Amino acid sequence: MTKKNEIKIFEEKKVRTVWDIEQEKWYFSIIDVVAVLTDQSGYQGARNYWKVLKHRLAKEGNETVTTCNRLKLAAEDGKLRFTDVADTEQLFRLIQSIPSPKAEPFKLWLAKVANERLDEMQDPELSIDRALEQYLHLGYSENWINQRLKSIEIRKELTNEWRKRGLKEGVQFATLTDIITKAWSDNTTKEYKILKGLKKENLRDNMTNTELILNMLAEVSTKDISAATNPGTFEDSKQVAKQGGNVAKVARKELEARTGKKVVSSVNAKKTLQLKATGTKKKRK
Repeated sequence: MTKKNEIKIFEEKKVRTVWDIEQEKWYFSIIDVVAVLTDQSGYQGARNYWKVLKHRLAKEGNETVTTCNRLKLAAEDGKLRFTDVADTEQLFRLIQSIPSPKAEPFKLWLAKVANERLDEMQDPELSIDRALEQYLHLGYSENWINQRLKSIEIRKELTNEWRKRGLKEGVQFATLTDIITKAWSDNTTKEYKILKGLKKENLRDNMTNTELILNMLAEVSTKDISAATNPGTFEDSKQVAKQGGNVAKVARKELEARTGKKVVSSVNAKKTLQLKATGTKKKRK
């Protein structure tokens, strides 16, 4: 299964999802869905509810329980753990076993999520529009969102260039990304995330405007150098990645020299948005 993990939001609650590219279908964390429908505030409560319900449905011979998959999803501690998941059709059947006033709104939400993915496959611009809506909903500024959406476009251009060179997604893409990040920021991706206090969160979603811009410069430089020099091997592409990252490093050093401030910092979106929310509350008082 070729998977793409995502977080979907239903009435302020997160639902972990996986998009199966090959089968073109969604899988949803059953425990997250149970938490939404039963208003369980903690993970353990939803887990216990599902455990009891799963046992009862199995005794009744319910096929949904016997056919549901288990996939690795990010847990509360940030680690990937096997979790019961169900596709849209299976979830519709499961919802019938959970008495909840949210059942019908959730069914409509499920149908919408499924249709949105199909629409995006026909019109990729829709995915950008929806990403914009989601970032706004989370509290990011419009200026930051514009930079983030541009960074997604640039990242896609870079990965397309790597694919042209016969490079493989996964380890090779991750290695090249690490080289670029280290070259411009003096931190590996892991070190950068530790600096910002992140676990499984997306690093780019927690960069400042300036960090995003420099990261974009590093990636677009890598793409342009690769297109100009035609690296023939993975080792050649590693050298190109370092060169592209160094272009942004020169810009970072120049900016730091002129401002007297470090560009790479521990500031992350969670802290920034919390401070922004606190400031808004104070103004209202």
